[in-house]
Amino acid sequence: QVRLVESGGGSVQAGGSLRLSCAASGNTLSINCMAWFRQAPGKDLEGVAGISTNDGSGGSTHYPDSVKGRFTISQDAAKNTAYLQMNNLKPEDAGTYYCAAGTCPPAGYSDYFGYDWGNWGQGTQVTVSS
Repeated sequence: QVRLVESGGGSVQAGGSLRLSCAASGNTLSINCMAWFRQAPGKDLEGVAGISTNDGSGGSTHYPDSVKGRFTISQDAAKNTAYLQMNNLKPEDAGTYYCAAGTCPPAGYSDYFGYDWGNWGQGTQVTVSS
């Protein structure tokens, strides 16, 4: 089992930045991808960034168009930690951000963020004021 703990959420004004962290512990050898999702009140869970951690692809990343160019996911393999740098935040970016980890979706899988990620954190809140 893998335990994921998110941190770094908070309140910012539109145009500001936040950096989220996700520390993994436990059976970390069982995971080779990590991702960030978010959920705003009344809305569906949305994947915002994903990264491969040890599948030999050199940390390939995935983003939906809604955050591409503003959000950057990275990892520190030695610390079993993934980060989400969020720049130029917009009010619509507000919500609870969750870290997920598991086996990477197969190459060419059509719904990267819809894959069974297996392990989830408790979430961290992000508020963006206009």
